[in-house]
Amino acid sequence: MLREANEHLVIASLRAQELQDQAEATVERQTEFLSMLAHELRNPLAPIAMAAEMLGKISTAHPLLPDIQQVITRQITHMKRLLEDLLDAARVSSGKITLKKGLLLLSSIVQGAAEISQPHFVKLGQKLIIDLPRDPITLDGDGVRLSQVFSNLLINASKFSPPQASITLSAHPSAAGMVLISVKDQGIGIDPKDQPFVFDLFTQASNTLDRSQGGLGIGLSMVRTLVQMHGGSVQVRSEGVGCGSEFIVELPVTEQSVAIEAPLDIHEYSARPCRILVIEDNIDANATLNSCLTLDGHAVDSAHNGLDGLALAKDGLYDIVVSDIGLPTMSGYEVIRKIRALRLVPEPFCIAITGYDQQDYLAHAREAGFDQYLVKPVSMEMLEALISKNFPSDTIA
Repeated sequence: MLREANEHLVIASLRAQELQDQAEATVERQTEFLSMLAHELRNPLAPIAMAAEMLGKISTAHPLLPDIQQVITRQITHMKRLLEDLLDAARVSSGKITLKKGLLLLSSIVQGAAEISQPHFVKLGQKLIIDLPRDPITLDGDGVRLSQVFSNLLINASKFSPPQASITLSAHPSAAGMVLISVKDQGIGIDPKDQPFVFDLFTQASNTLDRSQGGLGIGLSMVRTLVQMHGGSVQVRSEGVGCGSEFIVELPVTEQSVAIEAPLDIHEYSARPCRILVIEDNIDANATLNSCLTLDGHAVDSAHNGLDGLALAKDGLYDIVVSDIGLPTMSGYEVIRKIRALRLVPEPFCIAITGYDQQDYLAHAREAGFDQYLVKPVSMEMLEALISKNFPSDTIA
């Protein structure tokens, strides 16, 4: 009897291990699929985004063109957000989210979140009220991820509140070295039966066929994950449907002070004209990037594969090389390695523009010799700001 029980126990243990291995393999395949999906969707988004920016620079345009450009830009921004939500869901499942922590002011985090969510408030004529303590509050955290937390909460509050509504973000110290940050809305509220599940992945309360609010049901799950990774907690309060909602985040504060530096206004400076080489196999992306950079006063040459790009770069004529990573004939990594091996004087500033955004791709890019890594679709304002920083004009624009 005992021997039979032991045999069953061994079989059960082996089966449990087999199921665990299968689950881990499924998560890994899911992560790889979502990464590839994001890459394939970012590639067509890149030329669309750049073409939209070019529309705004055409001075002899039809009077309807600015409105058309804004529609395209808004939808691109929405698509980018959905892609990031998908990738974040994959990162949560695979445990690949990492934090880059440092000393931060809560006011700076809130300001960043307010800027990200501002278009939603403007569109609906809503008012955002921010009420922070007069004394600065310092956190030890990842500024990008914490801004993501509060922008998700603010956008969520905006989506589920009526036009002209007021939404309040407030904060006050609590006991035991913590700070409570509240995002309170006047929206549709949450049914008590839905409240225990609002932070679950791919869950949306009271989901309806019209999908009028959009989204993937990922944002609040990410909020909880990121807050917990910072040693905090989050909870929801609502008296029910029609009574609004309040999300309360509790985070640990630190007594260390943080130096406050005035941010550089990138609009105050302009880039000098540069010789730029664009290596991109997507014909539309190559053409639109070439046109945008040319409109900004740069001299641009293009190549559609790695070997042709390397052949052009060998002449040493370029200040900047902008290269995709996934290229025919030779990868972007190899192109930049070979350019660095040429020891050109002066060496070009090398920028990767790619649809991949995982940390291992970033690490490979740095190892290959890229100076900067940008994820598609890249705004021309961001790219021009990067060029301006490294190749400033002699005069202030």
